[in-house]
This record gives sequence, structure tokens and C-alpha cells, in this order.
Amino acid sequence: MKILITGAAGFIGHYLALRLLARGDIVVGVDNLNNYYDVQLKESRLKKLTSQANFTFVKADIADRTAMAFLFENHQFDVVVNLAAQAGVRYSIENPHAYIDANIVGFLNILEGCRHRGVPNLLFASSSSVYGANTALPFSESQTVDHPVALYAATKKANELMAHSYASLYQLPCTGLRFFTVYGPWGRPDMALFLFTKSILAGEAIDVFNNGDMVRDFTYVDDIVEGVLRLVDHPATPDAAWSGDTPNPATSYAPYRLYNIGNSEPIPLMRYINALESALGKKAKMNMMPMQPGDVRATAADVSRLKSDVNFQPNTSIEDGVAQFVDWYRTYYNA
Repeated sequence: MKILITGAAGFIGHYLALRLLARGDIVVGVDNLNNYYDVQLKESRLKKLTSQANFTFVKADIADRTAMAFLFENHQFDVVVNLAAQAGVRYSIENPHAYIDANIVGFLNILEGCRHRGVPNLLFASSSSVYGANTALPFSESQTVDHPVALYAATKKANELMAHSYASLYQLPCTGLRFFTVYGPWGRPDMALFLFTKSILAGEAIDVFNNGDMVRDFTYVDDIVEGVLRLVDHPATPDAAWSGDTPNPATSYAPYRLYNIGNSEPIPLMRYINALESALGKKAKMNMMPMQPGDVRATAADVSRLKSDVNFQPNTSIEDGVAQFVDWYRTYYNA
């Protein structure tokens, strides 16, 4: 298949591209290589892809309407996977306009490209952050998600609604992927694991929010990508049992689906830090901090829908996943 991946130089995007190329697909990767975090890391990921014959890189911003129209006019994609976004919950408080440009305007350009070219399968990154103020754990795709606590979450919820409207109006098969805290080698430098590792190795204290009383459904990147791969081959279809009298947000009368992709084993933050200390062979100094604006105390994924529809459930343990990250970090940074 010919597959478009936006955000191809990103953490999840480059892993997905490698898996698709390995099985023989043709991949076109789009990324704007912005400086939200270390561009050199993005270029290092990209170098792993550009050496392969079936990969084409297009440097472009999905918010650039003309560039996206040109891209879709010049390629006929079998699948589009939209992973490009302005990421980060806390950064959305500092720079809200970046989230509207990338996550709203950019996603509209992707939807329009898919509509006009008749793309038979669109997958797009949503986020566990859409659950917002919900406290009923584990989070299920059938719960309402109308109380976001950060603009980033609001843009991801907007993506789900935009996709449903296109699925309904144009029968465009759309699948939303609610990723739960992703970690692993080649990860994002703004994420806790990266920040903690760098500080612990430097002998500096780490900031531990909500005094360590945090729980996250940390999900190893290989598990995330395996879930996405299975959905690449499983386009959304209408749900014959869907009823407007009792509407289920996870499915629709239109070809539309939402899936949690999480480890389904919520991990206390202190266990996460302990796993990192063990992998590094060094204890962490900790600054106990209050809860940050836009954060939530706990996340946990109900992945039963993913398991029933594509027979997959992530299962990498936090200890194994953190150790893999540390091995990569020491090698990449000669640490």
C-alpha cells in the first residue's frame, strides 16, 4: 500500500514508518521539523527512513493549505495516518495559537485532502488527555469527554468531532487513536522519562508533581505502533447497532471508530521513578511539587475494544520498557 504519515520525523511516526517499510509498503513522510524540541533528534530519526528505497520525505507543514493540496494531488494514498500535531499539555498554556494552527487548521487540510482524493482509510492521533476531568477509571471510549482541562485536549476532542462529520458527510472511514502516555527509545525530550534521565545522570533534582501522587498508563512505543499497524489494515465501518437514542461516542452509523491504545496497567509515578533508578543504577534527588495547571492525577485505559476488534493488547512491563529507553539514551548521548 501507499501510506502517508504526517509527523514522520516524530517519535511514533518514525517507528510506524519503519514497520510499514519493513513489511513492504510505500511510505510518504511529511514533517515540518519545527523546533518545539531538538531538531537534531528529529533529523536522526529521519535518517533511518531516508536511506530506504520505498520512503519519500516531504518537508512541509500540515497547516499550509497549498502544500497539503499539492501533496494530495500528486499522490494517491491507500491509507493516511495523521500523527503531526503540536504536542504537550503544559506548552498549550504558553502558546495556544500553535495548537490551533497545527491541530485544527492542519487537521482540516488532511481531512480535505482525504475527501477530495477518496482515501479509503484515515487514522489520526487523538490523546488520553481528552478524558480531562473524568475520574471514572479505567477510561472507556464510550464515556463522554466534554470537560477538557487544557487546550491541547480540547483540540484533540475537536479532531474527533471533525473526523466524525467527514465520516458522516462523505463516508470517509476515520479512526481516532487515543494514545496513553507513550515512552521508549527515540522518545520526546519534553517528556518525563527523558527529563528525569538527563537530570539524574547530571546529579540534578527532578521535579515530581503532585508530590508524587500521580498515576499514568505508560505505554511502550512498540505496543502503540503494533496497535496502529493493526488498524491500518482494519478501516472503520458503520456500526449497525448504533442508535441515536443512546449514542455511543466510540462508534457511529458512519464509518467511524475511536480506540484507546494504552498498556491497561496504570503505574504510580513513584514506581516509574524506581524503575528508572534501577536501570540507571543511581538514585534520584526529588523536588516535590504541586499539581501543574492542565494536568490530571490519574489515567488508565480500557483497551477491550482494541482487543476485541483487532486482537491486540499492549503488555510491555514498565521495568522492561524503561530499561530499553536507558540503553538507547546511554548509546545515543554517549552518557
